[in-house]
Amino acid sequence: MPSALSDSTFSKRRAPAWPWLLVSLAVILADQFSKWLVRQDIPLNSSHPVTRFFNLVYIHNPGAAFSFLAGQPGWQRWFFTALSLAASALIVWLLLRHRGKTLFSLALAFILGGALGNVIDRVLWGKVTDFLDFYITLNGQQWHWPAFNLADSAIFVGAALLILDELRRTRRHVA
Repeated sequence: MPSALSDSTFSKRRAPAWPWLLVSLAVILADQFSKWLVRQDIPLNSSHPVTRFFNLVYIHNPGAAFSFLAGQPGWQRWFFTALSLAASALIVWLLLRHRGKTLFSLALAFILGGALGNVIDRVLWGKVTDFLDFYITLNGQQWHWPAFNLADSAIFVGAALLILDELRRTRRHVA
């Protein structure tokens, strides 16, 4: 009796998950190493111009993206840690379930690495180290994007890849 699963479906299910977990680990290591370098070489709350639109800074963010809830008395540390760990568990489950879908799995691996990179900061230091400061200058005025780090960048890239994957998947079903 023929199987309801095609060979390509079977191979997608049996593809190993470890390459995606290695991508996540690489993101975590790059993120933690870059934050360590910043903590070693740049004084807290200082800024070092690199280009006309980019500074290296060293700031602490006790909140989430864009310093959301940063002014709260400390409960947000454990709230964002728990939220990130729950999201990470869901991502690992999705990776195991869909590990043969290359773009989808790569996106999840970047998001997982970024989330866990920031969790490490929250657990060890109670806040996240941010150091990338991009801005524009017009008519002598500067407008800064909120400072961020490599973990945040990986989460953003992962989210963009998820959108691209969904657009590609939707386009294939429409055609």
